[in-house]
Amino acid sequence: MLISTRGRYALRVLLDLAEHEPDRYIPMKEVAERQGLSLKYMERIMPVLVKNGYVTWIHGKGGGYRLGGDPAQFRVGDILRLTEGDLAPVSCSDCTEGGCDRADSCRTRPLWTDLTRLVNDYLDGITLADLMNGGSSLQ
Repeated sequence: MLISTRGRYALRVLLDLAEHEPDRYIPMKEVAERQGLSLKYMERIMPVLVKNGYVTWIHGKGGGYRLGGDPAQFRVGDILRLTEGDLAPVSCSDCTEGGCDRADSCRTRPLWTDLTRLVNDYLDGITLADLMNGGSSLQ
């Protein structure tokens, strides 16, 4: 599994919005400058975050973006699945709906299924609030 810049940037943008004046709409240019990210690329990520309620947006003077709720309600796993799709480390780890003709006899399938579950459980156990506090749920 390789998390793309799309997923990593989405997390950085959401954390930035959570940490900087969460009650004010922040122009994306400010976030891009603070994070050292391409404004043009960020503008391609923001619509999916708005559509799914992670951020709210106002156009025009005084407009910009702000986090769409409490940072504790946004799980890293959900954000990454939204921006990346499936987080499975191998394409055959979920052999449902005819995706794998060897599902019944594959001796490695349990390994990949368990790893997929562990990755998802781990990422679902971390919120933006956890990241803001400098940690994760890893014990």
